[in-house]
Amino acid sequence: MAEQTALTADTRAGGPGRRDTGRAADTGGPRKPDAAVVRDALGVGVAVGLSGFAFGVTSAGGGLTLLQTCALSLLVFTGASQFALVGALAAGGNPFTAAAGAFFLGVRNAFYGLRLSQLLALPRALRPFAAQWVIDETTAVALAQPTRRAARIGFTVTGLSLYVLWNLTTLLGALGAEAIGDTDAWGLDAAGPAVFLALLAPMLTSATERAVAGLAVILGLALLPVLPAGVPVLLAALAAPAVLWVQGRRRRAEPRRPGPVASAGGDGRASRGDGSVSGGSDTTSGGDSGAPGRGETPSGEDESAKDGR
Repeated sequence: MAEQTALTADTRAGGPGRRDTGRAADTGGPRKPDAAVVRDALGVGVAVGLSGFAFGVTSAGGGLTLLQTCALSLLVFTGASQFALVGALAAGGNPFTAAAGAFFLGVRNAFYGLRLSQLLALPRALRPFAAQWVIDETTAVALAQPTRRAARIGFTVTGLSLYVLWNLTTLLGALGAEAIGDTDAWGLDAAGPAVFLALLAPMLTSATERAVAGLAVILGLALLPVLPAGVPVLLAALAAPAVLWVQGRRRRAEPRRPGPVASAGGDGRASRGDGSVSGGSDTTSGGDSGAPGRGETPSGEDESAKDGR
């Protein structure tokens, strides 16, 4: 009870017993210089932010106005959903179907927010503003940091640089698309999918992820000629549960390795593979331990005393 009271006191005071629910705690663990965190965050923000130019070109080429294109980057600010939305609209898809596909792609950001809320532990007043920056890149940079301070710096620098550059390049891309006229003639309609694949390819590190991506591509291409635009993207998401279901069946079908089988000796004792002996009517803890077994006379007793009982 005293130890629990001391631990509670230390926790409230921030002493040795202090616990941190986030992975990046300010106490303990290796520290990373702030300059290194800023450098890494700027590298991600600049590299990904430049792809906003491709979105601006794709959106303007798909028929959206300059105001609509810039509003998507300012308000939605999640590249995959934006590309999916304008791609479906450019292909003549139903606006509600296109919006549904973009919505389901953006749901993952809600799960990122659950993790980052514990990791960053921002004040309540800042959380609504920080939620706008909860995307793949900011989450990846924040989770890669060893301390909470570094995670906050990485999240802020990545979010700020990426948000500013993404919106600026979106504007430039939309203006450029209007200046060059027909974007299909320049092949710029393929810029969006190309950028999306370039971002996705390095993330496919395991066989399961590659199988899901391959099956999704097959489903999307097979359903594209027979279904309205935007619907094949939604149905391609079924690739993930399909691959996981097949893997689960394979694992259940695999024969389990047999464990060590006990063999019973002639005297009723079970002999294990390590040479130890257990069970049986004559239970001993070891031949040289000196402890008397059942049915034996203690070494200090006289046989005559035993006969007189």
